[in-house]
Amino acid sequence: MKRSWRILKWIAFGLMAVAFFGFVTMTLWNWLVPPLFSGPVITLWQALGLLILTKILFWGMGGKSHCYHHSPEHGGHWKHRLYDKFSTMTPEEREVFKRKMREKWCPGESSTSGNKSGVSNV
Repeated sequence: MKRSWRILKWIAFGLMAVAFFGFVTMTLWNWLVPPLFSGPVITLWQALGLLILTKILFWGMGGKSHCYHHSPEHGGHWKHRLYDKFSTMTPEEREVFKRKMREKWCPGESSTSGNKSGVSNV
């Protein structure tokens, strides 16, 4: 009998938590979106639907945990691949690779070919 009460308490707590987060979402939406963007006012059910939609879009539907791939102790798959790639390169190949990556991802940065000290020319 005690166990069923405990389960009912957890279910009630879960429903109250869902209602609370839905109410907070609805309140924030109705406070910010209509005045700022001339958007619609939403109901509690629409706010709950919005929470479910954001969960699906941004957190996924389950499966593998996202925390495993991005945790500092594991470093992620890309870090291991980059380490493997760098470990097989000569120092000259590393410098060419770094220069190409800098040109590709930092186009506004000035060239450091004449500046061997590693200090920026800014």
